[in-house]
Amino acid sequence: MPRPSARRALVVRGLLALGVLAASTFTLLTVQPRLGLDLRGGTQVVLETPSEATSDATDRAMEVLRRRVDELGVAEPVLARSGDHRIVVELPGVQDPTEAIDVLGRTAQLRVQPVTGLGDVPTPEGDAISLGDVVMTGEGIKDARATPNPQGVGYLVGVDFQGDAPRAWQRVTAEAACSPPGDPKRRVAFVLDGEVVSAPQVDVGTVCGTGMIGGSTQITGRFAQAEAEELALVIRSGALPVPVEVVEQRTVGPTLGAEAIEASARAAIIGVALTGLFLVFVYRLAGLVAVLALGGYAALAYAAMLAIGATLTLPGLAGFVLAIGMAVDANVLVFERSREEYARRKRLPRSVDQGFRGALSAVADSNVTTLLAAGLLFWLATGPVKGFGVTLSIGVLASLFSALVLSRVLLQLVMPLLERRPRWSGLHSLGRVRTWLTARGITLFRRPGRWLAAAGLVLLAAVAGLVVRGLELGVEFTGGRVLEFTAASPDAGRVRAELASAGFADAVVVTSGSDGVSVRTGPVDSAAAVRLGEAVDRATGGAEQVSNELIGPSLGSELRRNAVVALAIAVAAQLVYLAVRFDWRLGVATVVALVTDVVVLVGVFAWLGKTADAVFLAALLTVIGYSVNDSVVVFDRVRELRRTRAPFPEVMSTAVLQTLPRTVNTGIGVLFVLAALLVLGDGSLADFATALLIGLVAGTVSTVLTAAPVAIALERRLSLVDKRR
Repeated sequence: MPRPSARRALVVRGLLALGVLAASTFTLLTVQPRLGLDLRGGTQVVLETPSEATSDATDRAMEVLRRRVDELGVAEPVLARSGDHRIVVELPGVQDPTEAIDVLGRTAQLRVQPVTGLGDVPTPEGDAISLGDVVMTGEGIKDARATPNPQGVGYLVGVDFQGDAPRAWQRVTAEAACSPPGDPKRRVAFVLDGEVVSAPQVDVGTVCGTGMIGGSTQITGRFAQAEAEELALVIRSGALPVPVEVVEQRTVGPTLGAEAIEASARAAIIGVALTGLFLVFVYRLAGLVAVLALGGYAALAYAAMLAIGATLTLPGLAGFVLAIGMAVDANVLVFERSREEYARRKRLPRSVDQGFRGALSAVADSNVTTLLAAGLLFWLATGPVKGFGVTLSIGVLASLFSALVLSRVLLQLVMPLLERRPRWSGLHSLGRVRTWLTARGITLFRRPGRWLAAAGLVLLAAVAGLVVRGLELGVEFTGGRVLEFTAASPDAGRVRAELASAGFADAVVVTSGSDGVSVRTGPVDSAAAVRLGEAVDRATGGAEQVSNELIGPSLGSELRRNAVVALAIAVAAQLVYLAVRFDWRLGVATVVALVTDVVVLVGVFAWLGKTADAVFLAALLTVIGYSVNDSVVVFDRVRELRRTRAPFPEVMSTAVLQTLPRTVNTGIGVLFVLAALLVLGDGSLADFATALLIGLVAGTVSTVLTAAPVAIALERRLSLVDKRR
């Protein structure tokens, strides 16, 4: 690139980096984080359905409530059945609990009815009307949203129809249009929970007998913005199949103690510091630049989460710290390509520039596949899986900015110094490992069947764990019990420690008020419940049990089904993308390796007797993203090397060996973070780190053990078919 063009590019990137970092700093200084139930506590609301309501109706009511909570902007809520007719809703960081309770309790039974004349039903317009038969219910509503009224003050609610609703709307408006303007019969009423919220006249331009044609309409009623948004929310989220009554509301404390939070924070700091030192050790001054860029990544990603109002939980923050370690990957890809270019050219500025260009396709492809999965999880899933899609998308975009913009600007700024002293850069040699491997001329896949056989044995051992031991599901999936106690001075940390020593390490302890303590655990028999009560009694110096109720899973059947569907579609989308960008055989090989990683992780967890809970689910989704990234990096190099016309097994072997330094260095960077969380973190984070360590090893090994041999086998099968033709 000519020097004036290079300077202009540097100025543009520098201004972009400064602007983004300035905006991030402003957000960090002005926006307070929203902490989750485990870090700060929140509001607990107990809702009750009528005694005559069926169990299925209560379950459906809980799913409608979950959608409403999501619409309220409350992230990471907890909803669970308690007994046959109660639903426990825990809301972290709610600004206005009263408003939230009002929205949750609305039945939202929407009906559209023609007005038959003046009567005794009051309307917001100030008169009273009589109503005809119901012509449409909320089942015909596809979407609803609040918008400013273009013809006056206030807001209105736009409604989109679905199914047979457009035809029903056309019929009722066709009949109403036959009455003259001002006649009550020209009006159509929208009735919510038995109350008329709007009864507008049909537009004078509507033809009698023809009606209003289209799939949408507007509810007008001189609404304030908050009223319109609340009305749109309850219509959009759907009607409760049965009415619910708020029977209890209280403030609850955090589910984690201060010691656990401090230990986890200490582990995160140590892990990130070790990762930074490792980068400086391997890449010297370039590594220091990467550390500074990762600091920018952390500021940008955290500021983005604050800006969208994400609720921060301890596992979520641990995942954020892990993302910092994984963001090393893009920098390592660039540095390793720069090393290769320097080995050929011996001109550092040109080598670094070509390193960024050469690594761009691998960085782009690996991140696009991750964004595909994240986007589909956000659009199709609900609950914590949806939240994971949001944070994953933020992490990917921030990582791209860190590696391709910020790192490049910083490297170009120090390039005059590095050009005179290339050894300071850490990019002056290929490294001892790659030099040794290149000199040996190793070919890994002369007999790919052996690699597949080894992968089959690992897969068989993992499946055996599921068959022999079974996977122990957490209370989020199975339900369990909630035991309520009163005590003179309940200390949540002391209760947790006592319960852990009594064999209830997975129990969730929450304090409420000055004397309440709640223990949520998995299914326990009467004897275990007695032992649990005795442990609480010892920890508090005397406690009285006030309730013992069954609870259902907080990750209900609909949420689990949506998550599985979203994940399946995400994997299919990745397969299609990889087939287009690379080759369908490489896409299939990547998906096979991904499925293998998932089975291995679940199987090892079964053998270890670990509990698979919501934290494990987050770890599993992270492993899926990591597995795809590793395979994509190798296959990107395969695409480049296939121009040499060498035999495919040799090309695959060369690609694996050439990308091995990136694999090892990225893996070690992530390993430092995970090891710190495993050794120093809280118990739940230790399981999170364990799952990710297993996934890290499986995702790295599966590329060699599964993805590459499967691609070679498919290549050979296709070649045999072509020869037979």
